[in-house]
Amino acid sequence: MSLLIPIDTAPDFAPKDAVPGPERHISGNPKFKTWAHDASKGEKVLTGVWEATPGEHHSIKGTTYEFCHIISGLVEIEEKDGETKTYRAGDSFVMKPGFVGVWRTIETVRKIYVCVYD
Repeated sequence: MSLLIPIDTAPDFAPKDAVPGPERHISGNPKFKTWAHDASKGEKVLTGVWEATPGEHHSIKGTTYEFCHIISGLVEIEEKDGETKTYRAGDSFVMKPGFVGVWRTIETVRKIYVCVYD
């Protein structure tokens, strides 16, 4: 088993489909696709590609740390009691544990993610 895991930004395997739960949905008809690439450290570190169609949902990280790199699309992320930031292809950011806000997908977005669970 190799310890070098490539992240294919256009995976050729079927994604896991999802939608935000009713308690997280705000507006639009966002649909999510997740292509999981790797799970390590007893499922505490997850890596893959995620896609969302336009719409708004609450983003609540709890104890999770998430690194994101936007491959395509456009999003606005509004931190509760904070500012709104815009991210597009080529941008990277981190949502630290405790983050609460609104994820607004303006144009279908695809990102690479690395999530670290406590």
